[in-house]
Amino acid sequence: MKKIINLLKNYRAHQVFNPWAEQCTLDAHPNAPQQRRKRLAQHLDNEQAKLLLIGEASGYQGCRYSGMTFTSERLLLEGAIPRIAPPAKRLTQRKLPFSEPSATIVWGTLQALGLAEQVILWNAFPWHPMKGEEPHSNRTPSQQELSDGLPVLEMLLDHYQGIVIIAVGKKAAHTLTTLGIKPACEVRHPAMGGANKFREGMAQFAQSTP
Repeated sequence: MKKIINLLKNYRAHQVFNPWAEQCTLDAHPNAPQQRRKRLAQHLDNEQAKLLLIGEASGYQGCRYSGMTFTSERLLLEGAIPRIAPPAKRLTQRKLPFSEPSATIVWGTLQALGLAEQVILWNAFPWHPMKGEEPHSNRTPSQQELSDGLPVLEMLLDHYQGIVIIAVGKKAAHTLTTLGIKPACEVRHPAMGGANKFREGMAQFAQSTP
């Protein structure tokens, strides 16, 4: 896992925030990037991992501050994430903890289906692409950025050989195709009105899995 996290930490690009290397003005602690690396390592250290969900890119309400795909500050503070103990202090200086709708939907669905302990979450472009220099904005990663994410994804797939892969959205599915990988299924991304279709797709997958 150290190689994966080091690869993440060393990436720099224009209009991209690196949660595992850069400090944000809303971070509550000067060692926030180290804390995010630690939480990611705890998430990835899963001997029960059977399922890998791959989304598109990190968002400002989620991974930018949590360091974990489809995971918000609020969920971490609530102790809702397996293997991550609730931190004693806030992650940000914002009046209220960041709460990402997609994160809430994903983890709520995984817990309802009994899959939460078995899942690793990732993004085709693991860093946070911004609109211009606006930190609290999200944009679709470019093709070059998706290509930049391939070495990390390949390293992750090599570590979890044989794991069942679900593409969350078309960008993730296309990225996997680039690597010659056909996911077990493709589900709708929960953002932009896709919550119900995401839940339905995950439920159908769970029902078809022994």
